Amino acid sequence: MDTVALAAALRLAMGRTVRRLRQAHAVGDVTLSGVSVLARLARTGPDSPGSLAELERVRPQAMASTLAGLEQRGLVSRTADATDGRRAIVSITDEGRTMLEQRRSESVSRLAHALDEFTPQERQALHDVLPLLDRLAERL
Repeated sequence: MDTVALAAALRLAMGRTVRRLRQAHAVGDVTLSGVSVLARLARTGPDSPGSLAELERVRPQAMASTLAGLEQRGLVSRTADATDGRRAIVSITDEGRTMLEQRRSESVSRLAHALDEFTPQERQALHDVLPLLDRLAERL
């Protein structure tokens, strides 16, 4: 199979899926970038804004904006680094965990409802490709 054609097809399919999931959320909801940061903090624990920017592959200014919005909503908190007072450490709050779980539940519910229309073999095929998609995401 042609690698460029496969890449184009994957980009289109994944882009459509993400757009449709995004469209389900109300205006003013936490951005996709914000949700990604919250999920990372929930999964790996507190981190510095600079490290988060690097891990999320965004400019530090973009991360600062994302974190400011999350902090304003009470979804993350900042504290001074115990070893370097000039550096901040960002943590997800209980409110952030609750919002993240609600957001995940909505998206998972929409996906599950859509998957109910697939055959068991089609669902298995999607399940089998997940490790490859994760590996692909890590390489981008």
